[in-house]
Amino acid sequence: MTVSTLRRLTGDEKHAPSAHSTLDVIRVLYERVLRITPETADEPDRDRFLLSKGHGPAAYYAVLADRGFIPEDWLDRMGQWNSPLGTHPDRVLIPGVEAGTGSLGHGLGLAVGVALGLRAQGYLQTRTFVLLGDAELDEGSNHEAIAYAAALPLPLTAIVIDNRSATHGWPGGIPARFPGWTVSLVDGHDHDEIERGLLVRTGKPHLIVAAVEPKWS
Repeated sequence: MTVSTLRRLTGDEKHAPSAHSTLDVIRVLYERVLRITPETADEPDRDRFLLSKGHGPAAYYAVLADRGFIPEDWLDRMGQWNSPLGTHPDRVLIPGVEAGTGSLGHGLGLAVGVALGLRAQGYLQTRTFVLLGDAELDEGSNHEAIAYAAALPLPLTAIVIDNRSATHGWPGGIPARFPGWTVSLVDGHDHDEIERGLLVRTGKPHLIVAAVEPKWS
């Protein structure tokens, strides 16, 4: 995927940093890890990816177009009144999108429900991934999802983009918010490091903290 694919997306410039910080993680997921293609997007045993950080979906759309889920010319109309590509992803309008997101703090709970449902249906090799921003962890609903996933435990991988945008600090940093989870700390722009973290399978829920430099630093 070329940088020009992302650059052609306009209409939501205020959330451009939110998109740029996620691009490398989403790209590695779709190019190297997820068991899903446009042809298998409706198969019940496909891997699932949820973008909890749904208020900055431009990078997500660029990767979906690059992988053939949506036409590339859709990118030129992002945010327009008649475009399926809104400023939050819509699973009804966009092939390959698993959940409509953008209200911060909801994605991790949704991912826990998806992983639990897949287990109940016997899809034990299917993996569930969810990507959050660090500021989302200030929402209390996340901590219920974190505790529930650890107690079961669920085969769930949460990727938190750490660009130091959280309002509240936490002793021990982001990993301390995820008791009972295994943890990988990666450079959020190093594709090999990201891949190694995403491939970890321990029988417990797994946290990846992907550190990126904030655009204002």
